[in-house]
Amino acid sequence: FCRVDPYGFERPEDFDYASYEAFFSRYLVVLTRRAIKWSKLLKGNNSIQKSLKVKRYIRKGIPNEHRALIWMIVSGAQTNMEQNPGYYHRLLEGEKNGKLLEAIKTDMNRTFPDNVKFRKTADPCLQHALYNVLVAYGHHNKAVGYCQGMNFIAGYLILITKNEEESFWLLDALIGRILPDYYSPAMLGLKTDQEVLGELVKMKVPAVAELMERHGVMWTLVVSRWFICLFIDILPVETVLRIWDCLFYEGSKIIFRVALTLIKQNQAFILEATNFPDICDKFKQITKGTFVTECHSFMQKIFTDPGSLSMATIDKLRETCREKVLSQG
Repeated sequence: FCRVDPYGFERPEDFDYASYEAFFSRYLVVLTRRAIKWSKLLKGNNSIQKSLKVKRYIRKGIPNEHRALIWMIVSGAQTNMEQNPGYYHRLLEGEKNGKLLEAIKTDMNRTFPDNVKFRKTADPCLQHALYNVLVAYGHHNKAVGYCQGMNFIAGYLILITKNEEESFWLLDALIGRILPDYYSPAMLGLKTDQEVLGELVKMKVPAVAELMERHGVMWTLVVSRWFICLFIDILPVETVLRIWDCLFYEGSKIIFRVALTLIKQNQAFILEATNFPDICDKFKQITKGTFVTECHSFMQKIFTDPGSLSMATIDKLRETCREKVLSQG
């Protein structure tokens, strides 16, 4: 058995190789079929137009060999990179903010200690690329600078693109456009979206919302890492990448779909909780096991389970929840 997965992550002691092998042998068939369809779609030219067909293809998963390219195109990162040649390198050569560099350095060794590619001994060691991307981004977006959580996101981008400049522009697409205000110092967008999730749970899984309220558990306690790290280190790698495929194309509502599906599928299990710590523990457990490992069926579920979820609904909820967060601040 391979102790390290294809992305460089060491598998935990209790990793269930048998059920993973069973899943992966089935999933390989799907991957092979998708790869053929994608090759036909791209026909050797590296461009696609947004369409219902492309959206459907993306929901069914982008093959790894095309992932970086498709993310770049559909997120708008490719266009930005082409319109700003040399910009990334100028950021790295320019004047630096010492405090920012310190904050980033501090987090270097804490980023994926379980990934062999980020170890000091690795050749090449991805810590160097990660540091550059975060430093460049902190100077590009001074309002955000650097905030914990960004290191994990940038690290994943580097693992997939194997390219610093592309990772920088994808990070910019996520933080600047796709995720509204998650990483600004006040984290208003993040706090708002956790409240929005609470409202959506009230509408779609009322019994769980009622349980949370009864025991005074705030949503931020159980889901803030889902939002901050976009499910990194919470769900299995393959599943996270499939979620990100859709996130780059369809935007932040995908995060709500995933969160609602996890809660809805595990409703009976969550409702067994009888106290505060118990609820928190149940939320840790629902992100493990075969349901989340089987990324292909999981992704089908996120588009059916929560039912309709329009951007209009989310925008409306965001408005009222933002007011609420601001008034509490």
